[in-house]
Amino acid sequence: MTSSRNLVSMDWLASHLDDPNVAVIDCRFTLGHQGNGLNQYMESHIPGALYFDLEQDLSAPIGEHGGRHPLPSVDSLASLFSHAGIDENVTVVAYDDQDLAMAAHLWWLLRYLGHEKVVVLDGSFQSWREQGLPVSEEIVKRPARTFVPRVQADMLVNVEDVQNRSENTALLDSRAGERYRGEVEPLDPKAGHIPGALNYFFKENLNEDGKLRPSEQLKERFAPVQDKEVIVYCGSGVTACVNVLALHEAGRTDTKLYAGSWSDWCSYDLPVATGDEKAENK
Repeated sequence: MTSSRNLVSMDWLASHLDDPNVAVIDCRFTLGHQGNGLNQYMESHIPGALYFDLEQDLSAPIGEHGGRHPLPSVDSLASLFSHAGIDENVTVVAYDDQDLAMAAHLWWLLRYLGHEKVVVLDGSFQSWREQGLPVSEEIVKRPARTFVPRVQADMLVNVEDVQNRSENTALLDSRAGERYRGEVEPLDPKAGHIPGALNYFFKENLNEDGKLRPSEQLKERFAPVQDKEVIVYCGSGVTACVNVLALHEAGRTDTKLYAGSWSDWCSYDLPVATGDEKAENK
C-alpha cells in the first residue's frame, strides 16, 4: 500500500476505488458553517466516498464538560461504522480539505476503537482534483457490515490525567501560537493554555503542498520530547489528531490524546497560563 501504516498516496487510492474492502470517507467540515462540508460533498467527491460530519456523526452532544466536540459513545461509533460497511476486513481511507485535521480525527477514532486498517489520504481533496483524478456527484451506499469495537483505552486521557501527569510527560498544545499564548481566543471562554504545555502548531507538520512532512523531519521536530511521555491537545480534540498522526509517523505510537482539550479544561475552575512556556517551544 505505502511505506507508511498511517498514510496512503493518491495514486494508490485511485487504483483501489473499486475494491469493496476499501471504504473512502469524506470528512470535510468548516467550523462555524454547519452543513458546508456536506454541501461540498454533494457537489463533488472521490468516487464511492461516504460522508461523515464532524459534529453530526463524529461528536457527542455538548454538555457541561467534555469540550466543544465531545467524544462519541463507543456504541454510536460502532453503529455509524457498521452502517458504513466497515468491519475488520475493510481499509478506511479518510480525506478532507482542512490540513488533514478532520481526516486525522477519524483516523484516531477508528484506531481508538481498535481498527488499525485506517489511513489518511496524504494531501487534500483539492489536490486530488488538481491532479485530474476522478470525482463524482453520485451518492453511494455500502452494504452494511458488523463493526466490532475493541477500545484502546490507553490512547485517551481525561482532565484528571492531565492534572496528575508525571514530570516526565510532555503536554503539547496543537493550536496556533497566538491562541496558545492567550493573545486571541475566538472560540472558547478563556484565553491561554494549560500550564506547562508546549506549543506545537499542528500545521507545522505539513509541507507547502499540504502533505505530511517526511518521517525523518517529523522525528527532528519532536526530538525535544522524544524521551518523555506525550499527551496532545488542541481546542476540542480535532486538530490535535494531526500531531498524533505526525508523532506516529515519527515512531511515537504511544502518544495519548486529551480529547476534551482546551474547551474541556476551560469548563473547570483550573489554572490558565499565557505567553511562552520555554524557548524550545515549536
